[in-house]
Amino acid sequence: MAAYIVTGASRGIGFAFLQNLSSNSANIVIGLVRNKAGVESKIAAWNRTNIHFVQGDLNDYDSLERAVEATAEITGGALVEMFRTNVVGNVHLFNLFLPLVLKGNVKKVITLSTGMADIEIARAYNIHENGPYAISKAALNMAVAKFSAEYSKDGVLFIGICPGLVDTSRYANVAPDDAVKDVLSVAKKASVANGDGGSYVSHFGNKTWL
Repeated sequence: MAAYIVTGASRGIGFAFLQNLSSNSANIVIGLVRNKAGVESKIAAWNRTNIHFVQGDLNDYDSLERAVEATAEITGGALVEMFRTNVVGNVHLFNLFLPLVLKGNVKKVITLSTGMADIEIARAYNIHENGPYAISKAALNMAVAKFSAEYSKDGVLFIGICPGLVDTSRYANVAPDDAVKDVLSVAKKASVANGDGGSYVSHFGNKTWL
């Protein structure tokens, strides 16, 4: 199930996107509009239960915050929660711990990523599962690249490493201890001098995910 947020959904191209996306009943389509009542009456004849409207104005920050909360209730909050954990939480950690990292001898910041965040893999194999998780991890990869761009001159290595398919309650593949050893091995070899800063690799140190 995919969830879409369409801005300017009451008219024009926004309304056209709303109509097109909602034609697939598997989609959840959330229209961001200024006047809910007006657009709800406009689409009443469609009888599509997968369309939701939230009040919001792109020029009003407070209204957008309320729209996010309303959207989280509609979608179950999966994407918002993933971003809070995988992106916002990590960025806060980076900023808070960087003064200590800068004082260290080995200046490395390692994040755990996933092959699910590889855009080319998703495109090549039409992988639609785990959308919120993959999207948040892809955003984390960009955060790693941005922090690397800022701090590589200070000798700080920022790198994202996928630990592989780890033995969890859902999957059985690489044992956690082995995954840790693989990640640490890649991290030990990686360096700013070698051009690894801001990169995103697998536990093999490349783009081979399994």
